Amino acid sequence: MLFFRCLLFLLCAGATAPCAFGQKELIDSIEPSKTGAAAKADELLFDAIKAKMHDDDKLATELLEKYVAARPEVSDGFYELSKLYYNYKNLEKSEEAIKKAIALDGENKWYKEQYATILAERGAELEAAKIMADLTAADPDDRSYPLLAAEYYERAHKYDEAITYLDKALTQTGMDEDIMMRKMQLYLDMNNVDKAAEVINKLIAGEPKNGRYYKLLGELYDNNKLPEKAAAVYQKAQKDLPGDPSVQLGLAEHYMKAGDTASSMAYLKKAIVNNDLEQEAQLEILEAYLQSLPNDSVMKAQGLPIIRQVVAQHPDDAEVIAYYGEVMERSNLRDSALIAYKRSLTIKPSNFAVWVRLLENYLDKPSADSLIKYSEKAMRLFPTQAVASFYNGIGHLNKKEYPAAIKAINRAIDMQPETDKQRLADMYSVLGDIYHSNKQDDLSDKAFDKALQFDANNATILNNYSYYLSERGKKLDEAEKMSKRSLDLRPDEATFLDTYGWILYKKGDFEKARQYVQQAITKMGAGADATLYDHLGDIYYKLNAKDKAVENWKTAKEKGGDDPQIDKKIKEGKLYE
Repeated sequence: MLFFRCLLFLLCAGATAPCAFGQKELIDSIEPSKTGAAAKADELLFDAIKAKMHDDDKLATELLEKYVAARPEVSDGFYELSKLYYNYKNLEKSEEAIKKAIALDGENKWYKEQYATILAERGAELEAAKIMADLTAADPDDRSYPLLAAEYYERAHKYDEAITYLDKALTQTGMDEDIMMRKMQLYLDMNNVDKAAEVINKLIAGEPKNGRYYKLLGELYDNNKLPEKAAAVYQKAQKDLPGDPSVQLGLAEHYMKAGDTASSMAYLKKAIVNNDLEQEAQLEILEAYLQSLPNDSVMKAQGLPIIRQVVAQHPDDAEVIAYYGEVMERSNLRDSALIAYKRSLTIKPSNFAVWVRLLENYLDKPSADSLIKYSEKAMRLFPTQAVASFYNGIGHLNKKEYPAAIKAINRAIDMQPETDKQRLADMYSVLGDIYHSNKQDDLSDKAFDKALQFDANNATILNNYSYYLSERGKKLDEAEKMSKRSLDLRPDEATFLDTYGWILYKKGDFEKARQYVQQAITKMGAGADATLYDHLGDIYYKLNAKDKAVENWKTAKEKGGDDPQIDKKIKEGKLYE
């Protein structure tokens, strides 16, 4: 065997990863031939091994097929070929190959395991289970065999046999919770609640201070419409484990099933603020509790005091404080949310997700200075995070600092992976906004074209691009197509209706333009802004309805319109563009 082992060593030494493919077992099983033909066949084996090591399964399969044809007396060749066929999901060939391996060596446990795996995959779970049962008898110290036998018997709906083999596994492992839970579930599948409860009671006997097991038993009875037995379990649990958070959670669920919402909420609150509960679990349960509250007023009345208690328990936990900020934000308490986010970042400045939440609260125009300030801090801490530069650009845009905004957005685009097409579309869209505001029309168009390359069906981008074109009176046919597409995507969007109407106005179709802009105003109701009324006034003027034009211009002025010609238009009853 020296020749084969030396060659195997050389193959492994030249590889970049550990040898796989069962090479040593395969090599050791082969008696090298002295004849030229057989020796040449053996070369196929080593070429197959090399192909497998380089993840070329197709070549490895072809070489092994030639090898077993040349040396059909080598069982391991068929075994390795069976595994490759199995990887390709060619179960028929995989089974055929493993049967040939077993015919040559009927005592090999690896071959039998492979055969059982194939049988189970083909739906012959009972045959697979019987193979694993035989292997269990032959090698009672291997715990994987009875567990696999149990799995296959379960899949064959032979629950009694499955439980028998789980018990065999338990003789090796002792009171293994995972196996016990499988056993419990099997009894439930057999509609044997008493036996399932017996399994859990054994867990309780093994760990009488583990409240999870009491909760599990209580849930078992409640889920099977035995509330009296569940109540008895919780009564004992409260006596033996007073203040246990698992028991409190179990009671909360028990009372909820019984329709006693008040008691359920009382125990849920106790569990949430229980110091014995890990903070991660506290937050998870708290989130579920907050989601169950019917509205914001109840949230503020009942939810906020609880989250404040949790924060008081963990005053220096950045995650808890950040979560508090999220709750404040959802409760429309922005100032409290900002304080919490900043406090969390003081404790743990490396949490970029919290930086993002903080920055997103400053995206409005009045908060531009804060957005710039904190985005710059985030950029220093996370120089490769594109979103920090992106928000910095928005801050500068909101202050009409266009060169700084352009620089920041371009930096963000350079850092953003091209796989995130949605984010890139947003970035190019904002860049288009900036160039438009800075009177760099060609660059604006190029930016929007790029945005649509990444997200051709983004309704907002289509609307903004088409509106800017209409404002400039350029490419109106193209603008109309894009605006129509945005309305196809979001037909009830008032802003999009106004854009489409304004494009029609620019193209001289005044009556149709009036219909769309009026429809936008109707949809927005009292929220319709000055621009819509200013547009409608201009349209009425073109329709020779000067009284209605002045009326709408006055409404635009009352709503704070920023058209520099608005006063002149109202005073003179004349359109100035």
